[in-house]
Amino acid sequence: MLRQRGFTLVELVMVIVLLGIVATISTQFVSLSVRGAIDLGDRQQRALQGVVISEQITREIREAFPLSVRAEPLGCLEWLPILGGTTYESLPFDEEKTTFSITSFSDDAREAINDDDQEARLVVYGYGVPKNELYNYDSDPGPVSPKVISINDGKVTLSSGHRFTQRSPQKRIYAIGQPISICQKQNGVSKRLVRFSAYPATTQPSFRDLSSEESGVMSANLWPDSLRFNVRPASLQRSALVDFAFELVAPNSDERTRVSQEVQIRNVP
Repeated sequence: MLRQRGFTLVELVMVIVLLGIVATISTQFVSLSVRGAIDLGDRQQRALQGVVISEQITREIREAFPLSVRAEPLGCLEWLPILGGTTYESLPFDEEKTTFSITSFSDDAREAINDDDQEARLVVYGYGVPKNELYNYDSDPGPVSPKVISINDGKVTLSSGHRFTQRSPQKRIYAIGQPISICQKQNGVSKRLVRFSAYPATTQPSFRDLSSEESGVMSANLWPDSLRFNVRPASLQRSALVDFAFELVAPNSDERTRVSQEVQIRNVP
C-alpha cells in the first residue's frame, strides 16, 4: 500500500505568510504608483492653471491705459482698460465744451464706447499728472473727461462741459472704461483670486472696499497671502514693468506651485 504524502501545517503557515508579504508589497507598489500618478497630474494641472491665470492678467494689463496701472504690494492691482484710441481734431483746452471733433474710432471701439454699461470716458496724454487724477472723474479741468454720451460721425458728446489740462504731441486721445482690479482677500484664510469690475473710480481700493461689487473668481486654490504685485514706472532706459507672483495649493495637501511673471507695458499712451 502506497504511503500518502502532503503538506505539514508548518509548511502551509509559511506559504500563507510568504503570500501575505508578497501581496502587501504588491499593494504598496501599486498604491505608490497610483499616488505618484495622481500627484503628477495635480502638479501638471496647477502648472497649466498658473499659465492660464498669468496669461489672462498679462493680456489685460497690456490693454490698460499704461499710466493708470497701480498696485499695493499686498493688496490689489488696478488699471483703466482702453476701449479704443484715435486722434482728435479739436480739443476743449482753453474753454469748456460738451462736443468736439475727433477722427472716428473703429467700429468695435465705437460699439464698446456707446455701451452704457462701460461708462466710457476720454483721456488725453496724462504724463506729469498724479496717478490719482486719472481716477478722479470730478476734476475739471483734468486729464479725464466726463462720461461720453455718444460718438457719431467724428463728433464726441460728453455728459457735461469739460476742459482738458494737457494736449498730446501726436494728438492722441483714448477712450477708457471703468476700473478693473485683481485682488486676494488678505485674511490669512481666503484662497480666492478675484477680478472686480464695474465699480466707480476712487482711491486705490482694497478687497474689503470691493467685496460688494461685481466680481469673478479666477482661482479658488491660492495659498493665503501669497499674491504679490509690484509696478515699476517707465524710465528713459526701459518701459514700465508689472511684476506679480502667487502660489497655487493642492486641494488635498499643502503642496504648492509658485508662479511669477513680469509684464512690460508701453512707455507712452
